[in-house]
Amino acid sequence: MLEVEVRYRTDDRPGVIARLKAMGAELAQDRTDIDQYYNAPDRDLKSTDEAFRLRRIGETNYLTYKGPKIDPETKARLEIEIPLGDGGEVATDTQRLLTALGFKPVVLVQKKRSVYRFTRGGFAMEACFDDVERVGPFVELEILAPEDQYEAAKAVLLQTATHIGLTEKETRSYLGMVLAAQGRE
Repeated sequence: MLEVEVRYRTDDRPGVIARLKAMGAELAQDRTDIDQYYNAPDRDLKSTDEAFRLRRIGETNYLTYKGPKIDPETKARLEIEIPLGDGGEVATDTQRLLTALGFKPVVLVQKKRSVYRFTRGGFAMEACFDDVERVGPFVELEILAPEDQYEAAKAVLLQTATHIGLTEKETRSYLGMVLAAQGRE
């Protein structure tokens, strides 16, 4: 599956939420995400435009690989996410395993996220309102789509962004923004 995503800054969060609700969006989840990013032992993931992380959402843990972007307009890329067991012990053991295998921790990205779900143009979509430590508030629109539906998903995503009034596109990743905020990029 491809993750087809666009990210925007907005000063009108209540207005964007109201327009989403008018399209049938419903709040699905309020949560906190803690993402520990790693660099691989065999290559520099930043230079290959890849990302690898351990994500914690409450007690739930995931390993996620994101391949190089195939389209800078939407940040579309291959995403592989593997659910792990729940709990802090699983997260700690996973971190120990990754370190033992030569993966190096890069940075921790923490955000508060409100997830709205809706359907548009035949695609299940998410609108995520994020408050990211050290870099501020954003809204992401996302569709997970098979590769053969990429162009259609991209069109729906960009049309939706325009429809709800999003104009200030942010092309950098949260990882890149946090590293820049720390003066490490």
